[in-house]
Amino acid sequence: MTEPVDEVNLPGIKKFGSGKVREIFDLGDRFLIVATDRISAFDYILPTLIPEKGKILSRLSVFWFNETKYIMENHFITDQLDKYPSELKQYKDILVDRSMLVKKANPLDVECVVRGYIAGSGWKDYQKTGLVGGVKLDNLKQGDELPDPMFTPATKAHTGHDENISFEQMKEIVPEHDAEFIKSKSIELYKFAHDYARERNIIIADTKFEFGRLDNRLILIDEIFTPDSSRFWNPELYKPGGSQVSFDKQFVRDYLLSTDWDRNSPPPELPPDIVEKTVARYKEALDRLI
Repeated sequence: MTEPVDEVNLPGIKKFGSGKVREIFDLGDRFLIVATDRISAFDYILPTLIPEKGKILSRLSVFWFNETKYIMENHFITDQLDKYPSELKQYKDILVDRSMLVKKANPLDVECVVRGYIAGSGWKDYQKTGLVGGVKLDNLKQGDELPDPMFTPATKAHTGHDENISFEQMKEIVPEHDAEFIKSKSIELYKFAHDYARERNIIIADTKFEFGRLDNRLILIDEIFTPDSSRFWNPELYKPGGSQVSFDKQFVRDYLLSTDWDRNSPPPELPPDIVEKTVARYKEALDRLI
């Protein structure tokens, strides 16, 4: 297993910003995105790295961006280092397999979530209100498949927690025409990927997208259908009525919930066996999907 990658700095290349996982560099007319091996949970970046994670996220995103570009334009340009600007060639060892050049877009302040099954914060909301995305549904169990995939947006919190909102509330953040377009495309993307993955022995239970504005059009940005942005379940062990066996970072969340960490202070280190099992789950998702 290779040495995991934490913070990335490229001397001479302007850093635009750092996310929980990705480093973004400003190349003038384009961005360079580098996926590290950091992992986050409960809005904290954990102190432990997950080796190879950034490469798996990048490979899956590149795959899905290429597979879905006929549904929705996205920001991906290339991940081929020989097509990168010459000033990046000296950093090829850090950039290979974990970076991509992308178009610049202005992100919308909303997370675009599609749920095919009831889990996570959607299940918590349902337990309190009986509603999924503002729609009343009766007698759902945790993990149940929904009658149809549902678009359930959330605010994009820069600090603290994202908050689930109704589609009507989303239209107060994004113009109505754009909101309707994003909803339609998000569901179309989810259905395509869900059917593709199901044939390869993975259930994509839910996922989230980010959209940005480029000139006068909306495009898909960030990452797409990765174990960080989606719930990947094992259909062989799928059983509604509780949590599911997954190939995503829910495994890390479940471990943290089993500790005495209060989720309001710096998180603990992950033990080696949890790291190894997380890597194995991410690799299993990659192997099944590609």
